[in-house]
Amino acid sequence: MKMFRQIVAVTGMNLRSLPQRLSTSLVIVVGIAGVVAVLVSVLAMSTGMIRTLENTGRADRAVVLRNGSTSEVASALSMDAVRLAMDAPGVRRNAQGKPIAVAETLRMVPAYKQEDNAEVRVTLRGVGPQISEVRPELKIIEGRMFNPAVFEIIVGRSANRQFKGLNIGDRFSARGVNWTVVGIYSSGGDAHESEIMADAETVNSADHRGGYQMVMALLDSPSSFQKFKDSLTSNPALAVDVSTESDYLQQRSKIISRVISTIAYVVGGIMAVGAIFGALNTLYSAVSARVREIATLRAIGFGSAAMVISVLVEALLLALIGGLIGSLLAWLFFDGFVASTGGGVNGHLVFELSVTPLLIAAGLCWALVIGLIGGLFPAVRAARLPVATALRAV
Repeated sequence: MKMFRQIVAVTGMNLRSLPQRLSTSLVIVVGIAGVVAVLVSVLAMSTGMIRTLENTGRADRAVVLRNGSTSEVASALSMDAVRLAMDAPGVRRNAQGKPIAVAETLRMVPAYKQEDNAEVRVTLRGVGPQISEVRPELKIIEGRMFNPAVFEIIVGRSANRQFKGLNIGDRFSARGVNWTVVGIYSSGGDAHESEIMADAETVNSADHRGGYQMVMALLDSPSSFQKFKDSLTSNPALAVDVSTESDYLQQRSKIISRVISTIAYVVGGIMAVGAIFGALNTLYSAVSARVREIATLRAIGFGSAAMVISVLVEALLLALIGGLIGSLLAWLFFDGFVASTGGGVNGHLVFELSVTPLLIAAGLCWALVIGLIGGLFPAVRAARLPVATALRAV
């Protein structure tokens, strides 16, 4: 109990003296706020991308790709493979008895960003006539659906907002063809809102080529997946990979998450080292300025533990304030901010950054670790300060 009272008394004196050390204390707060703001903002990018991809997936939709393909773009399916996949057991059928499945073909086409006219690659997805049944979340919000056998396209809501020349009635040039924009669609905020869609056979004819990249099939239920998969993977005439749409997109999101998280923690770690040195310098200065006070307390019976804990509490409090400020800045400036990837082989993805409570908690933990490391050595110095030497030094 005596030690607890000593800790409370010394810590109280430390905290009451903070206004006299406001400028030096701000060094810790500002440094840690910057670290946390950057860390949370970059991780919010990863969270937003993952959320956009995972919102696209359903457990009762199956994806069929060529064996060994890492993505839709790298896949290629023959017409026989497409036919067998669509007729496989477990695929839901409509009122006319036709399987609810579409063969899709993908092309990467150039588009130009509205903000800076930068050229990016956008996915032109050729889909079959049953796309509205396979993807019931896809809704035309303006204009109409494209007609087959003519050069008409519909544009995702995010693509319409981000890129030039994709309003209804515009002529969009791609693959040597002028496509007419006839509709804008929403698909619940998923990755397909960053794409352009057209009739698959028309896309193939524009390129004078056949074949498809993937088959998307709506299953009777999630429990039908294994039956569907076994019927295809056990067929010696086929060489395909089969997964649920949810699992396929989860694998893609893991790769993205790993890369962005690594970047975030590397950058945050470099900045954290600077913040730790700032905290060390500030707290060493604070201890040096209070040498007589510390020596006097030690002389009248205050223990070393009280000195250590009082300095650590001060460091952790300043770190917590910096972490809260950094998290608040990240939330104010980046939560809901619309960003996009640079294109590449998988096309351009538009998504919103998402600053979640979990990210804020991670930022605060990061701040407290910085404060703990930055306050530890000055705290030990305060505890080991020889009383007689300290009194003579002042």
